[in-house]
Amino acid sequence: MGDLPITTVVGGAAFLAGMAFGATAQRTNFCTMGALSDIVFMGDWRRFRSWMLAIAIAILATQALQSAGMITIGKSIYLTKTFGWAGAVLGGLMFGFGMTMAGGCGNKTLVRIGGGNLKSVIVAVVLGIFAYMTLRGLVGMARVSYIEPLSIDLGKKGLTSQGIDEMLAVATGLGLATARWVTALVIAGGLMVFCFKDGEFRTSPRDMIAGVVIGLLVAAGWYITGVVGNDEFEPVALTSFTFVAPTGEAIQYLMTFTGSTINFGIAAVGGVIFGSFVMSLATRSFHVEAFSDAPDMLRHLGGAALMGVGGVLALGCTIGQGLTGVSTLALGSWIALGSILAGGYLGLKYLEEGSLFGAVRAVFARA
Repeated sequence: MGDLPITTVVGGAAFLAGMAFGATAQRTNFCTMGALSDIVFMGDWRRFRSWMLAIAIAILATQALQSAGMITIGKSIYLTKTFGWAGAVLGGLMFGFGMTMAGGCGNKTLVRIGGGNLKSVIVAVVLGIFAYMTLRGLVGMARVSYIEPLSIDLGKKGLTSQGIDEMLAVATGLGLATARWVTALVIAGGLMVFCFKDGEFRTSPRDMIAGVVIGLLVAAGWYITGVVGNDEFEPVALTSFTFVAPTGEAIQYLMTFTGSTINFGIAAVGGVIFGSFVMSLATRSFHVEAFSDAPDMLRHLGGAALMGVGGVLALGCTIGQGLTGVSTLALGSWIALGSILAGGYLGLKYLEEGSLFGAVRAVFARA
């Protein structure tokens, strides 16, 4: 181990963590889009509560790592003092709408690949291409020209980050460490009350286990990059699970393997697919599935493109912002999460109504 490059060590650990993530999501059917669909079409909140439990666990475990001095969460991309509200809102809406068209978010797409879904292979490729285009390609020009200039520099307001805990500390005079735990306990505690007050959720071990395991794996990601990857000569960027930009990077890595360097995200993408594959074989749920017709394919392609662009604009997906980002207590992550939920709800109504106008009308009628 001592002779291996730190990137290889981190990549190996990320692959194992990704395997656990993929196997858990495959076995428990952990899915954000599915959770929204359950609410809208069946009035079933159990999978949504599982996601909220994962958020609560991720927050508590991440803040515990921070308080123990094991990681410096302020080094993550989510806690910069540049508050990109426009990207969070627009990107979140695009991603949420796109995941309903593509049949699942970035995480679910990778899990379905492991389960034999050929549609998800195409979705992942298109998502990855559009993500990379938005990071460094043609779409990136529009992002830099029109979205990033709308960002707010919180440094001018005396803040060093967009952390809700820091904002609370400045507003109340509390010490930052105290404000951090007050914020974490209030949010995580509220989410746990929301989850466990429901009798159906309390009698669903599958959903409870999914929430706990996925939440802990987010913290494991921070540990891998922040502790295992803490090398003074070859430092690894502090990050955890997210599946939009890493999918694009994984595609590039496969094409340019010679001379390329693996990172946490690339290895985690591979781990999720492999973990899902192993679990689907173990549970005899592996099933090859293809597009049913041309409209089905076009809908998935459009959704994948929206997820690729939207996920980069929002700095993450339902996992990247909706779990990893919010675990840092970053304000932008919560805005992105709310926008993803809104976009997902609109997308489900679009599928139900058959037109965007009908979907918007249904949303406002509901409101």
